[in-house]
Amino acid sequence: MQQCSSDDLGLSQPSVSRVITQTITALSEPLIVSEFISFPLDIPTLQAQKTAFMNIAGFPGVVGVIDGTHIRIIAPSEDEDVYVNRKRYHSINVQVVFSADYRIVDIVAKWPGATHDARILAESGLRHLSEGRRIPTNCHLLGDSGYPCKRWLLTPYLHPDQGSQLNYNRAHKKTRAVVEQGIGQLKRRFHILHGEVRLAPGKVCKVITAYKLQTLPRTIGLMNRMMKNTLHKGGICPKVGMLTEPSLLICMSWMVLEQLRWQQKAGNEALRAEGHPSAMSTVPIPLLKALCY
Repeated sequence: MQQCSSDDLGLSQPSVSRVITQTITALSEPLIVSEFISFPLDIPTLQAQKTAFMNIAGFPGVVGVIDGTHIRIIAPSEDEDVYVNRKRYHSINVQVVFSADYRIVDIVAKWPGATHDARILAESGLRHLSEGRRIPTNCHLLGDSGYPCKRWLLTPYLHPDQGSQLNYNRAHKKTRAVVEQGIGQLKRRFHILHGEVRLAPGKVCKVITAYKLQTLPRTIGLMNRMMKNTLHKGGICPKVGMLTEPSLLICMSWMVLEQLRWQQKAGNEALRAEGHPSAMSTVPIPLLKALCY
């Protein structure tokens, strides 16, 4: 796919690959991720989440639902055994927390597939927020039985009695379905996360984070700001008003390609000024299809 895109755009395949790598690396930087993905700590937002989750199945005090999902990868050349999960295939185990409206509010994408969900949570910033009393005591997450039951993390009864415990489990399951549905929607939208990602584990973690950013509508604002600031410096004034879809990864790659295009145009103008024919082709504007690799 990268070769096809290089033919369409007038760039070499290595150039297309470098653009994609630079874009994914930029999107996975903590400064960018925290711009869009952060667990809410303000009382009004937490209260709104409680109300929204309460409306699902009558479960009170819930501000998020948590789960782990495995992204299949090819067998790495180093430490292969730690990437083999309990289903016996190589993967990255990703911890994700969804809000009631299917927004990702926390993500940890760095652990090999053999790592247990409870270990990932124990090492995460979310645990430090909760046990450090940054999140109010009357706010809870819902998780499956793979997680330890805590004051701030509620899990189902393993052997519920008839009555209140069974009702609790039913409401818990229906409410926690949000995270399962959210993960399913994410993988259906980005098929690269549903199949086997043929990249090194470190790069796979960056790809996962970058694609999850695209599910957030707030990416439009940063996308426009970055394109205005970056492309304007290169002498290009993009029509940012035409950008309507929250596809930061695609548009950031477009931004890098436009920079290359501007550099090639400047080089051609310099050659023509010296009386030489243009030696470099100009990159067309279409969005980078190589992101579908």
